[in-house]
Amino acid sequence: MTRSSTRSTPRKRKTAAPRKTAVKSAARGASGTVQVGDWVRERIRHGALVPGQRLVEADIVAATGASRGKVREALQRLEAEGLLTIEEFRGASVKKLGRDEVRQIYEARMALEGLAARECAVRADAGLRARLHEVQQELNDGEHVGNHDRFARLNQTWHGLIIAGSGNEYIAQFLKRLTVPIYRLLFSSFYTAQRIASANADHRLITAAIVDGRPDAAEKAMRAHIRNGLDALIELNTHFDT
Repeated sequence: MTRSSTRSTPRKRKTAAPRKTAVKSAARGASGTVQVGDWVRERIRHGALVPGQRLVEADIVAATGASRGKVREALQRLEAEGLLTIEEFRGASVKKLGRDEVRQIYEARMALEGLAARECAVRADAGLRARLHEVQQELNDGEHVGNHDRFARLNQTWHGLIIAGSGNEYIAQFLKRLTVPIYRLLFSSFYTAQRIASANADHRLITAAIVDGRPDAAEKAMRAHIRNGLDALIELNTHFDT
């Protein structure tokens, strides 16, 4: 009688079924009202969304991964900030600024940035004063080069240093909110070599007053600088709704 040998066949390992995950693309990381608001605000700030452009809720949902309810809530908050207009049956669109609204924004900037320059002249440490002087030198070097975009970016850095040097977080927050709707205007205001030269003459006065610790002169010069920026925009006269 022959012994029958039965070989045990190796059991197949059960491979775990792939988990179903709601994978979103990298561009769709936002999910809450605050994140959606930031997403829209940054696109307005950098000109990806322009005045008068309609915002489609479904597009924002697809781009951010947020629910339609969160998107609507974010749009309502942005309307309250003055960045959007929401009309019945038409939805939300990027707000067009009239001449008077731009004037009001610039007058608020005059007060806040004037105060920032004053406080910076009093509070800034040696390191910040040295960095401000360096940026001023870069502005001087670029004044006659003709690269208007680079000058505008350096201008933004220069203003940011002064605001940071004031040590006042409220000034920084208010100015950040004020400059969002006019961000592209700030760049477009440097449209001629003459305008750049005029703006940088202001910069030199303000930088010298801050570095030397002269708060009255710093505030006065900064207020005049913002006023000159408004006058340049009005002269350009192509950005206003009315």
